Amino acid sequence: MKRNLILSFILFFSISVATQAQSIHSPSVDLEIVEQIKEEAMERSNLMNFASWLTDVYGPRLTNSPQMHNASEYARTAFEEMGLSDAHLHRWGPFGKGWELNRFAMHANTPYSYFPITAYPKAWSPGYDEPVKGEVYYLRVESKEDLENYRGQLGDKFVILDTPQNPEPSWDPIATRVSDERLLDLANASERVTPQPEGRGPNPAAIERAELRYEIMKFLQEEQILALLDYGYRGWYGQIAVAAASLPVAPGTPWGDRPTVYNADPSEIVPQISLKREHYGRIFRMLEKDVTVEIELDMQVTFQEEDLYGHNVIAEIPGTDPEIGDEVVMLGAHLDSWHASTGATDNASGSAVMMEVMRILKELGVEPRRTIRVALWDGEEQGLHGSREYVADHFASAEGSWNESGDVDPEDAYNKFSAYYNIDNGTGQVRGIYLQQNEALRPIFRTWLKPFEDWDANTVTWANTGSTDHIAFDRVGLPGFQFIQDPIEYFTMTHHSNMDYFERLVEEDLKRTAAIVATFVYHTAMLDEKLPRREE
Repeated sequence: MKRNLILSFILFFSISVATQAQSIHSPSVDLEIVEQIKEEAMERSNLMNFASWLTDVYGPRLTNSPQMHNASEYARTAFEEMGLSDAHLHRWGPFGKGWELNRFAMHANTPYSYFPITAYPKAWSPGYDEPVKGEVYYLRVESKEDLENYRGQLGDKFVILDTPQNPEPSWDPIATRVSDERLLDLANASERVTPQPEGRGPNPAAIERAELRYEIMKFLQEEQILALLDYGYRGWYGQIAVAAASLPVAPGTPWGDRPTVYNADPSEIVPQISLKREHYGRIFRMLEKDVTVEIELDMQVTFQEEDLYGHNVIAEIPGTDPEIGDEVVMLGAHLDSWHASTGATDNASGSAVMMEVMRILKELGVEPRRTIRVALWDGEEQGLHGSREYVADHFASAEGSWNESGDVDPEDAYNKFSAYYNIDNGTGQVRGIYLQQNEALRPIFRTWLKPFEDWDANTVTWANTGSTDHIAFDRVGLPGFQFIQDPIEYFTMTHHSNMDYFERLVEEDLKRTAAIVATFVYHTAMLDEKLPRREE
């Protein structure tokens, strides 16, 4: 009796959703396959196992590092073992040198105390064959002329340039869900014309600061200091946000002409290390009191220079429809990460979700009309390199910078592409989707989210969102989408920081996300037509 009631409810709900879908000119939801997807995702998941391999075993996964290559090969092999077709590494680039941290420790000694320093080197910083020692020196510079006062004095010093951050108690919660108010704002978003400010030009003070910083960095490079120390760009309570080392860049240099550390000679790079803010502040305050602070640094690194190319991981379930089987629906996430932790929420979480989506679809034996292709991207953190070059190689290239396209030069496959779906905002559950200003898709996406209303995943917003791999598709006019996700601890704790470990993953949220993404991918592959493209 219970089974009959359930089947009757599913039949009624299917008819209801289908009727609504027809009234808004969108296809119905295949509730039978959705229920199968949800059951497979929630009851027989392999997602956390994928995530553990990507983080515990192969993390961190800095672009073109040995760990990244190992993770890519693991994912490719996993796709093969699932029974996916054409599992391979898409070669792109050249990117530049890889970098691996082999050993790191910092210690501080003063006439009154010893303490270990919590810190992380910035990626592509050169290291030393053996431990080095030197005093910490606070460089007070107000003009370019001041630098000459220190000429020849800094070669055996650790240098700091900035005053400490002022500590403030944290009154806000570290972990949050997307509020109902925010979801309502997103749902009500529409095109707005933003008035352009009049009479605004370059900020002279900001230009002056940038020019002085450029001169300082050149000077420190010439002096060959032991290392430049800072406190990271975010974090208290031991959190350190850290990315790549920097090179001297003259103000006004066009983005495409700026030097990159992964293409520079290591001898041109000043070793750069980000300290826990509390340790940076302690050292600074002791120097203010004329207390000598000596640091011992043990930092050994390897530059990988044999293969300067990056690799995306690609695999697919071939389409079965004789007429549209060569059309493509894609899903993806970036596999690379920064190096201070194992890159769990940024973005092993998204990669594990996409691996799980493919496992679910393959396990259920779906026979999609269109080809479903998964991509785990390389080089996202340095500028969407992997996804941009894949799109250029297979679909279309565009003139202009990476986030501002000009004329599009399409490949033959351009007109056989339906959609790309991306996950890259941490461990939080999907709560809806960004339309990227493609209003024609609103009724379709609303219908596909209908079975997930009990998970509070029902927001469709006209707005667009940026800074991750769907932009590579969007900028050439292809439908590319990022989902709305609960932030959890992403921007407060884990993003690009030393806190981003497996323990920060929320299993149920990721399972639900996999089910929602699988539903979108499946239904896109089964439509009679490709998804409509945004009208420009």
